[in-house]
Amino acid sequence: MNPQVDLFIADGCGRCDYYATDKCKVRNWQLELEYVRHIMLETDLVEAIKWGVPVYTHEGKNIVIISALKDCVTFGFFKGVLLQDDAKILEKQGESVQSARIIRFTTVDRIMALAPLLKEYVKEAVALEMSGAKVVFKKDLEPVPQELEDKFDELPALLDAFYSLTPGRQRGYIIFISQPKGSASRISRIEKCIDKIMNGEGLNDKYSGGKKG
Repeated sequence: MNPQVDLFIADGCGRCDYYATDKCKVRNWQLELEYVRHIMLETDLVEAIKWGVPVYTHEGKNIVIISALKDCVTFGFFKGVLLQDDAKILEKQGESVQSARIIRFTTVDRIMALAPLLKEYVKEAVALEMSGAKVVFKKDLEPVPQELEDKFDELPALLDAFYSLTPGRQRGYIIFISQPKGSASRISRIEKCIDKIMNGEGLNDKYSGGKKG
């Protein structure tokens, strides 16, 4: 058990002005998060905190990420698109996501009902990672820059924050990130924007150091 995860469940991710207050969305789902965590602790994955949320890894590779949204707890596989998903319980968190897949939970009963299945999916995800399986990303020209889509797959919390922005703010970031011709420059711009996006701010908003809601 990682004590940082205890702190996350108790007080939140720490990126938000509502950290350790009753307005923190994590505190709305503490019981559900505890149950999901208990299931993960029964696997062989290593528990860590990355990007402010619990992440479970195998030999340093990210396998599962857990997050609390306003309306649910999400249990996500970084390479979920490669899972067979015979039970059809996985879904995209956004249309632009190519690799990650999530399961949404709103009740402890559903978490407990799916516990055996979650463990089987985790075993499959680890086996895929160990095999070196890669997600083949679409290269077609799309409104959202490929580098930003890749970052969404790497960091699902960023995806949620981005699509929580107003359409105008989303467009501002897309235009700004798309401008450089080189991929390295676009990636650099994304990295510079992450804190503002996670903070719920537009590109030209003055950074306040805490998420607005």
